[in-house]
Amino acid sequence: MRLLYRTYQLFIAAPILLLLTLLASLCAIIGCAAFSASWWSYYPGKIWSRIFIRLLLLPVKVEGRENMDSQQSYVIIPNHQGAFDIFLIYGFLNRHFKWMMKEELRQIPFVGKACESSGYIFVDQKGGPKKMKEMHDRARAILQDGISLVVFPEGARTWDGRMRPFKRGAFQLADELQLPLLPITINGSFDVLPRSRGFNFVTWHPLSMTIHPAIMPNGQGAEAEHAVMQQAHDVIESALRTKPNPPKEGTYDPED
Repeated sequence: MRLLYRTYQLFIAAPILLLLTLLASLCAIIGCAAFSASWWSYYPGKIWSRIFIRLLLLPVKVEGRENMDSQQSYVIIPNHQGAFDIFLIYGFLNRHFKWMMKEELRQIPFVGKACESSGYIFVDQKGGPKKMKEMHDRARAILQDGISLVVFPEGARTWDGRMRPFKRGAFQLADELQLPLLPITINGSFDVLPRSRGFNFVTWHPLSMTIHPAIMPNGQGAEAEHAVMQQAHDVIESALRTKPNPPKEGTYDPED
């Protein structure tokens, strides 16, 4: 079955997905420039992601959509198991949002330009305080009228399926704007395509996404921020099938 599935990926799924990626990127670039940026910045990517997962025959289960208020803007914080987190959230969250992503992703042909056209926020971690202020200003403008922002608080994909320490960016933003955090636990993405394998054949495995109740702001400042960070880490971890070892230096990166 593994050989059959890999043959299907190589000769059927991969060519279609490459064409689909190009088409979705062009739709976002042209649509955002010529028509409604709100519609074209979200739906081409959503459709692309759903087809991507369906074409690879991966089953998806989503729990907890009732925990989202359609009129509320959130800072959405999922764990980051692998590349398929993107397709799972984009295709199956059923929520209009923008991404916060690494600056390096802007260099991906067509996809980077589509993300830029769609108004996603690129994070330049070497840009200093000025760049961070610009990022927060953009996030503040986005987080209105029920539109949310997705941030991976681990900052990068896990190497071993276990959660990495959280970085402070998402929690600083939620604290500054006094917005609720929406924790999400992703399972299965690491099994489908772990980071250590790079861009390679995927392994068939079910994907699941658990949307937890929102964590509302409770005070403001560094102490409240760290308390919420710990709470979010515990909530996401509670639904993780591969239980991580306790981090040696806390659940956040003090250097971020």
